[in-house]
Amino acid sequence: MRTAARELSRRMSRRDRLLLLGGVTLAVVVFTLLLPRIPQNPAYHNFADQRRLLGIPNCLDVVSNVPFLLVGVVGLAVLLRVASVGRSFLNSSERWPYMIFFLGVALVSFGSAYYHLAPDNTRLVWDRLPMTLAFMSFLAAMVVERVSLRTGLVLLPALLAVGIGSVLSWHWSELAGRGDLRFYGFVQFYPAVGIPLLVLLFPPRYTRTGDLVGIAGFYVLAKVFEVLDRQVLALGGLVSGHTLKHLAAALASYWVLRMLKLRSPLC
Repeated sequence: MRTAARELSRRMSRRDRLLLLGGVTLAVVVFTLLLPRIPQNPAYHNFADQRRLLGIPNCLDVVSNVPFLLVGVVGLAVLLRVASVGRSFLNSSERWPYMIFFLGVALVSFGSAYYHLAPDNTRLVWDRLPMTLAFMSFLAAMVVERVSLRTGLVLLPALLAVGIGSVLSWHWSELAGRGDLRFYGFVQFYPAVGIPLLVLLFPPRYTRTGDLVGIAGFYVLAKVFEVLDRQVLALGGLVSGHTLKHLAAALASYWVLRMLKLRSPLC
């Protein structure tokens, strides 16, 4: 990835790379707007594993959120240490997107557990809100490290507002009887396009770029487990795909923390 970014940097001016990134972003926005309205499928809340254990309904889908809290709290503690500046970050301000990322990860633990206790659209809002904090802040972190510190920090509050707005607009559309997930789908999907583009178009400032592949791999695995919820539970009857989805997503979050702890500046 580093070689590809270096080659693109040599062949394309910074202005052209920014225009390409902006053009792809605009294309994804237009594509999202052209899609038909997507309401929330009521069957989404009907998860495979509904067993009550230790008095907890849907127990494994609830308690499998604990790793998010652990990763989030440890991540915040690591970032608050002064010693992390200078090795993991060239400028202390670079920590802000990651601070919000790990805060979002920690809050996912509470929001997702609350939702899975009694899944419905109203509780799903509290599951999705912290996830958008994590998605958008990580995207901002990549802008900070690939484009510029100032650009990333200026975009951070705007991206967070887009993420939060996507969940609220979906919720309000459901209440109005015209449910529409397109905006929220954009927030989930765009980082999967934007971050690889940032990696390819702009050279890194730190080592450990390869860890982004691990982060993406665990996230993709989580989405696969989510789709195969019932099939996974049917294999042995022990654990469902959705429970494993939580664990794989928590591993993706941990891989971000691991990257930050192990990396060092390239210049």
